[in-house]
Amino acid sequence: MRILLVEDDDTIAAFIRKGLREWGYAVDHASEGETGLHLALTEPYDLVILDLMLPKLDGLSLLTRLRQRNSFVPVIVLSAKGMVGDRVKGLESGADDYMVKPFAFSELLARVQALFRRISGAAETTRLTAADLTVDLLSREVTRAGRRVELQPREFALLEYLIRNKGRVVSKTMIMEHVWDYNFDPQTNVIEARISRLRDKIDHGFERKLIHTVRGAGYVLRETP
Repeated sequence: MRILLVEDDDTIAAFIRKGLREWGYAVDHASEGETGLHLALTEPYDLVILDLMLPKLDGLSLLTRLRQRNSFVPVIVLSAKGMVGDRVKGLESGADDYMVKPFAFSELLARVQALFRRISGAAETTRLTAADLTVDLLSREVTRAGRRVELQPREFALLEYLIRNKGRVVSKTMIMEHVWDYNFDPQTNVIEARISRLRDKIDHGFERKLIHTVRGAGYVLRETP
């Protein structure tokens, strides 16, 4: 999943980016509102984490303009403004959630995961399944036929994207947009290499193969042959 962080405090931004990337999320960062609005309107983000007190364009104005442009990307406001009126105004302006600084990263991560579950229609479950493959979104544990599979954070993010789209062919561009940030070089073969490593870990030793290459189109995770 790809996240846009709009935060002008470099220390806070670095802390959030490091934490989210360790969990396999792709994170882009904008340090002021105008750039944040431009990125939110032009890039395919799955979530925006938004500070309110920003240079050039404040967070509430950014949020209002985003909704006026019919963008429904989920937004978590992360602000030092913690009065009830501030929280109500943020939610009424189109935020999906509101957190007050200072904050615990574990809570921010839990809210990010809960929002992703809600928008994916999986509000009542923290597990994704395909055939005998299970992905636990909270513990980050992956098992195939009861056998644990050890994945690196980016491999987990890639598998999560594939299983959320099971039965649907996803192109390399779609994978790049949702699993890597905008510093990714599309000319490299890293996607092919990561798919190959993931396939070795998920399908090796099993008669039924789940991850398939669709020549000229991309990749698909199928429950049936």
